[in-house]
Amino acid sequence: MVLIEGGTFLMGSDEFYPDERPVHERAVESFHIDRHAVTNEEFAAFVDDTGYVTVAERELDPADFPGANPADLVPGSMVFTPTARPVDLEDWRNWWRWQPGAHWRRPFGARSSIDERMRHPVVHVAFEDATAYAAWAGKRLPTEAEHEYAARGGLSGARFAWGDDMQPGGRVLANSWLGRFPYRNEGVGDAAPVGSYPPNGYGLYDMTGNTWEWTSDYWTPRHLRLSDRPVDPGRRQNLLATASAQEGFSTPRRVLKGGSHLCSPEYCLRFRPAARSAQAEDTGMSHIGFRCARDA
Repeated sequence: MVLIEGGTFLMGSDEFYPDERPVHERAVESFHIDRHAVTNEEFAAFVDDTGYVTVAERELDPADFPGANPADLVPGSMVFTPTARPVDLEDWRNWWRWQPGAHWRRPFGARSSIDERMRHPVVHVAFEDATAYAAWAGKRLPTEAEHEYAARGGLSGARFAWGDDMQPGGRVLANSWLGRFPYRNEGVGDAAPVGSYPPNGYGLYDMTGNTWEWTSDYWTPRHLRLSDRPVDPGRRQNLLATASAQEGFSTPRRVLKGGSHLCSPEYCLRFRPAARSAQAEDTGMSHIGFRCARDA
């Protein structure tokens, strides 16, 4: 882990997506954070030691899916599938599919394997899975502010983890989508082994790009100005939970940070420290992983 000295920083961005607003000053206490995302090798050690079964591997209860064909209620997860041609970018169902048998050991379905992917970030982990691993490791998930503060690597207000230019000098500094989304990718096209790209100013790898990462915070449609509120952690989470409650969502949603290898400038320019995404706690996907933090 890397010790990140506490301080204040400008959190958020007024330049890109509405949920990143407003830019505001946020204080963060010193904390430790993993140098890279939790890998398949590390997650396997946790499962071998505890016998833990991830959400994607568990049998589904028909009572939770009224009207569904019981034959369709099999364990699985969401897997990205590139299209053959341009599609409507307003409909994510064009490139995401429910894949029976997909989970962290079988990232693309029942016939896939992680045998050659032990240094890749573990994916298909739900929020519960990530917090269970963190507790086993004597750690916790980072808050959204901690993740963004660490991702900035000491750069104040920069668009990217390395500065304001997306590809300075033509260099690709994060694993993102290069080409036309979602049908032609000239980049890696998949998650890369951790540490494949240069670290940021704090020596942290893949804080942006590669895989989205879970944080402990509830998602809100805009930043709350919490700097002038009590810092009691329980009250803070209650405020966030209240603000994140939205009609039409029965499952709580948490903040993902960092973007992933699927982020494309023409669709999802979110491989940036300020970027954020809402994710239902019970849903893992083929581009979502996590890293851990710990109090200093």
